[in-house]
Amino acid sequence: MSVNAHQPNLPQGLAEFVQSAGWGGAVVEPLAGDASFRRYFRLRQGDGATAMLMHAPPPHEDPAPFLAVGQWLADAGLRAPAILAQQAEQGWVLLEDFGDCRMRDHLDANPQDESAVYEGALDALVALTRLPAGPWAPYDETVYLREAALLTEWYAPAAGLSVDAEGYLAAWREALAPMIARQDAGVTVLRDYHAENIMLLSDGLKDQGLLDFQDALVGHPAYDLVSLLQDARRDVSAQLESAMLDYYLAATGFEREAFLADYALLGAQRNAKIVGIFVRLARRDGKARYLDLIPRVWAQMERDLRHPALAPVARWFEANIPAAIRAAKGGSLSA
Repeated sequence: MSVNAHQPNLPQGLAEFVQSAGWGGAVVEPLAGDASFRRYFRLRQGDGATAMLMHAPPPHEDPAPFLAVGQWLADAGLRAPAILAQQAEQGWVLLEDFGDCRMRDHLDANPQDESAVYEGALDALVALTRLPAGPWAPYDETVYLREAALLTEWYAPAAGLSVDAEGYLAAWREALAPMIARQDAGVTVLRDYHAENIMLLSDGLKDQGLLDFQDALVGHPAYDLVSLLQDARRDVSAQLESAMLDYYLAATGFEREAFLADYALLGAQRNAKIVGIFVRLARRDGKARYLDLIPRVWAQMERDLRHPALAPVARWFEANIPAAIRAAKGGSLSA
């Protein structure tokens, strides 16, 4: 379908923006959305040229951070999509089209490529460790605790549990303190770095493009590694996770024992946050499909909790969430 101001189901203002960007004759193809209010469309010209249109409508969304982080990444030599046109105040951004080959889809069809593709994804994270952190807000204790609290705020009541929320935060403060002290100046953390947000741009497997980085903060380098290797949406084997940790540590030179402790801490913190977010998406936003992902996330969190660095948090889980629910990887929930 070509751009038409009266076409149903298209956001108001789309035709005008696309026309002003020089793509007025393009065919508009709506694409699947994500967990946010953003919507995506592929524009296709008669000569075969394509571009991606993102609508991040105010007041729910603001594309300005996406534009800022994307420019910073590009200036640093990392592969963010080029900006072709934008009207940020109306929520419109026209982007370079990275195609349809998501890392996740490629690996589902070509599992033999796992090591090479994951190494390529880690190369981008290694590059970030060699750059001064961007001008983003800090990923500090306040943010870590606010995120971790999503589990007690959303999951616990949905599961019918009465838990010690203050004790939960106290346990996290104790566990996170050594890790936060090791963050030093920190690195740019993209925060949602996983196999559905990485695009393969050529047959070389390591030629990869980045998406969904607008929430970047300055934090610990292990966070994006956890996001990639403890993926909420895709199974990553223990063998691959271990091999990729070895690859990353060899490339960065980080001290192994401390880094693995921090990796476990951030794994548990991120997975607790995701459990809460997925319940919130189901209960508040009507996106019940996210509940099906919780058992994978819960299993990863349980594994992280076995690390000695998580002892205070592990004790809280043992005291507040019954063993039967934990054995069932979070228990059954309904939207």
